[in-house]
Amino acid sequence: MIDLDFSKCKLTLRRDGDRNLIFDPIRKKWLVLTPEEHVRQFVLQYLISVLHYPAALIAVEKTISVGAMKKRYDIVVYNRNHEPWLLAECKAPEVEITETTLHQLLNYQRTIRSDYWLLTNGHQTYCADASQSEQIEWLHLLPSYEL
Repeated sequence: MIDLDFSKCKLTLRRDGDRNLIFDPIRKKWLVLTPEEHVRQFVLQYLISVLHYPAALIAVEKTISVGAMKKRYDIVVYNRNHEPWLLAECKAPEVEITETTLHQLLNYQRTIRSDYWLLTNGHQTYCADASQSEQIEWLHLLPSYEL
């Protein structure tokens, strides 16, 4: 398991009537602050601010086809050739990371085919190097973006 220190991550929040909103720097819009969105935004800020992943090569909540169904992945980071490099699945803090959540990520992986997988609820974080399809290696740190 990886420990992500979100203390260096700055989120932009505001109130709109009875709703709390958070600004997504990738989608460039205000979103309702749900528990899952809170985790997703902390992960985005961590990737951009702490690990210096290029924001221009990150996509959030895009629709993909998984079999006959339309699904939306949480985060994909692309390499400099615009190929999927890291696929992230974010869950609300109360959702435990289990085989079921891993299978959801793997369903997306069949379509996206990224080198790395990230699975987190903000408290539990797992990352795997899947670049060698015959051998998956679970990591102790998130990969550096040096492509």
